[in-house]
Amino acid sequence: MSLIHKPHDKFFKETLSDLQTAQDFLQNYLPRELLEFMDLESISLQKDSFIEKELEETFSDLLFQTKINHKDGYLYLLFEHKSYPSPKIALQLLKYMLNIWEQKTADQPTAKLPVIIPMVVYHGKARWNSPVKLSGLIEDYDQLPLAVTDCLPDFSYLLYNISRYSNADIKGSVKLQIFLKLLRDIFEQDYTVFLKTLEESIMAFNQLENQGNGLEYFETFIRYIMNARNDLEFQTVYELAKESSLERSEVIMTIAEKLITEGMEKGIEKGMEKGIEKGIEQGVEKGKLEVAENLLRLGMGIDVIIKATGLREEEIRKIMN
Repeated sequence: MSLIHKPHDKFFKETLSDLQTAQDFLQNYLPRELLEFMDLESISLQKDSFIEKELEETFSDLLFQTKINHKDGYLYLLFEHKSYPSPKIALQLLKYMLNIWEQKTADQPTAKLPVIIPMVVYHGKARWNSPVKLSGLIEDYDQLPLAVTDCLPDFSYLLYNISRYSNADIKGSVKLQIFLKLLRDIFEQDYTVFLKTLEESIMAFNQLENQGNGLEYFETFIRYIMNARNDLEFQTVYELAKESSLERSEVIMTIAEKLITEGMEKGIEKGMEKGIEKGIEQGVEKGKLEVAENLLRLGMGIDVIIKATGLREEEIRKIMN
């Protein structure tokens, strides 16, 4: 059972919602010919999301407003967190861009449409084979006469295929590099390769010690890897953190304690919804079982789980089987 819902979405949004990190990404990865027309100091995060509910499991998005050529414009960042690409993502982007324009038109009916620069972040291991231009989706577009193509909409999006980045390609602040390297290798099938990236990332947090949100982002980091990798044991992460910093190993144990509390509260809430004492008791019991399942996945021993939940050994072994 996943400890948090949609871990890729949460990691992406919690990282790039930080404007300093977003600026860092854009400064390092936008084409130079675009950067010279942008004022990234004016950037602000918009609260809107344009992803349909049925696609929230595989896509996330962020919309930033900034000055483009001295006018208000937008950078629309779409994150595909499947392990394979969507074949018609340009069409999907067009739909989201239209939604943004319609929203802005509703707010300012007489204003002209603002510039929107579409961007796609992908970290799957399958090769990206979706056209980066909308025209690439139109049948025999290259063979159409100019009189026809002039009547058709077309645009290109900026593609950031993180899974193809080498260490030399990854630039920016320590936080941004941790983020990009982890995105790149989270689907890595070679466990030793992933483990090396994990170890390097944990060590890199030493450089964030004096930053106010360093430990907070470390918790975001830990929650992500423990949810996104089914083959990663809690004890492995704990030992790596302990080698790097005693303080961070304590943070990991705090996270484990939070998981216990969250699991118990979730069980109580489910029971309370039934509105009867028996339901509450059943909810608490279900919460214990969920916590036990989570702790087993984190690599905790049976003795620790018994102390944490109060469950009997046979109940825990039943979950294991």
